[in-house]
Formats: sequence, C-alpha cells, structure tokens
Amino acid sequence: MILIDQLTFQRYEDISANIKPERLKVFITKAQDLDLKPFLGPSLYYDFIKHFNEDGTIKDDAPQHYKDLLNGSEYLDKRGHIVLYEGLLPTLLYFAFSRFIEADAIRYTASGPVQKQADQSMRLSPAEVTKLVQQQRSVANAHANEVEKFLRDHRADFSLWEYSSKNRSARQAGPRIRGVDKSDFNYPGSSYNQTHYLPITD
Repeated sequence: MILIDQLTFQRYEDISANIKPERLKVFITKAQDLDLKPFLGPSLYYDFIKHFNEDGTIKDDAPQHYKDLLNGSEYLDKRGHIVLYEGLLPTLLYFAFSRFIEADAIRYTASGPVQKQADQSMRLSPAEVTKLVQQQRSVANAHANEVEKFLRDHRADFSLWEYSSKNRSARQAGPRIRGVDKSDFNYPGSSYNQTHYLPITD
C-alpha cells in the first residue's frame, strides 16, 4: 500500500504523464520504508498506516489527529501563533522524488544494468543528477521539519512518536555515516580488543 500516487506528484511537480505509475510506485515504497518509517519511528508508522484503505486513502473512522497529520491543519502553537501545517504528503513526495531522480536513468536487464538513452534530449551529468537529488531532499527535509514541529506541538496525541537525532541527521542531503561498526569483523585478530590493534605507520 502506498500513500501517494502519480496524481499527488502532479500537484507539486511538473512530471511527464508518460511515466509508468508502477515505476513511481517502486520509489514511493522505498521512501515510505527508508525515509518515512525511520522519521516517524516504527511504532507510530505502523499504527498510522493501519488507518488506511488498500487504495492509500485514509479511513473515515481514523483518529482526527492522524487525518491532520496526513492532510494538514491550522492550529495555535504553545505561543498562541497560528500555524498553517501542510501535512505529511509533501515530505513523502519529495523523498520519493529524490529517489526517482537518482535511479530513474538505470534499467536492470537480463544482461545487466543499462542506462536509458533519450533521442531528443541532453542527459544530465552524474554531478548534475547528484545536485538535483540533493535539492529535492532538501525540499523534503524542509517539509519534514514542519511535520516534526506538528508532532512536537501535539505530543499528547502522538505518544508513539520516537524522536531520534540520528534519523534527523541521516535524512539530510548527501551521504551520512550512521555509526561506526566496532564488531569483530572490522578489527584484526580473533576478538575485538581496543588494546590489541595493528599500529598505523607512515
């Protein structure tokens, strides 16, 4: 089940109507699993999607705070300021869009990966594609910050939300190191012991 579709994309970005919906679905699914789920935390994410129909629409009897999380709302924050919250859809869409841009030129065939060619257009260089991907992830992150504020302002309604500073860092544009693996596999010798290691020499 996916929460957005090609029509959702067309509300935010001018994408070709010739793009196959099933191809977009691949990247939407990846964005839900690899971007949205870590951002919301597994507990909130799984409880949230329980309130959706198979076609990706939210159920009529879903809690109101889940409807507001998805679709947006206008509310007063703790300082009495009016907040116009746009909803979760732009965040998910731009995470999916960045993944689509990054991988769309590659096709996996029986003979291996190949790059799609276009007859009447100029292909972007890898550096240009990377820059475009980072731009779209930056847009996604800006919307994600608004979602995060909404969750903080309605903490009582979202007790399942698991805020993680690691996830906040990991969703930034460009590569990020999630942590250092200090397992036996990454150290010489039969067991990991920080007092017994190979010296680094010039």
